[in-house]
Amino acid sequence: MYRPKLIRVFFGGVTAVFLVAAAYFGRGFYQRAMTIHELLGENKELKQAISTLTTEDQIGYAKVISQRTEGDHLLTTLRFVETSRDDKTRKILQKEYTIEGDVIHFDALIVKFDDQMVMDGKARALYLWRRVYGEKMTPEQGFPIEEPGAEPKRYQDLLKVLPIKHQELFWSSIWDLANNPEQLGQHGIRAIYGNVIYSQLREGLIYVFKIGPTGHLYVEDVFDM
Repeated sequence: MYRPKLIRVFFGGVTAVFLVAAAYFGRGFYQRAMTIHELLGENKELKQAISTLTTEDQIGYAKVISQRTEGDHLLTTLRFVETSRDDKTRKILQKEYTIEGDVIHFDALIVKFDDQMVMDGKARALYLWRRVYGEKMTPEQGFPIEEPGAEPKRYQDLLKVLPIKHQELFWSSIWDLANNPEQLGQHGIRAIYGNVIYSQLREGLIYVFKIGPTGHLYVEDVFDM
């Protein structure tokens, strides 16, 4: 069991007693007090992890399961699928939504890194799915895809070299930085912005989502089932 050391210091005949615990707490205290600025600016392991982001291509798809009319309302039921970074055939997230109308919006948060964060100087970006909603809804009424502040399933192994607390700090702070653009440059992040794509969906089709290395999100292909 650890016992803090006592140091006695004499000041003009008065003895002051100090607990010396710095050696014991040291690194642990630093980790608890770490800010996102320190994490992004000083952590080499994080920079190495960001550098492993590969050029993204196909990242998932939306499959229209059915479209039906109830009264005067057209309802579209779709299955949203996100695929693995390592294997485009492996599904890591599946959710079904029924939304009024046939024009559906898919909302993502894009994070672009500059050369301060990317060791090889190549463009890197990651994305966080936010919500899906129809044209008769406001974005705030949309259905969530990923939980804000949580680690996305697609990147669950990206920061595995970091302590759990640092991983949680990174993901929770990304959303906060999106609302404070003046701080982005200080953290080696070129931009954090929303990217909404939408399409008029038809039953029997699959809509494939793709993203480029600079963070451009788009629907490129539409396949028959």
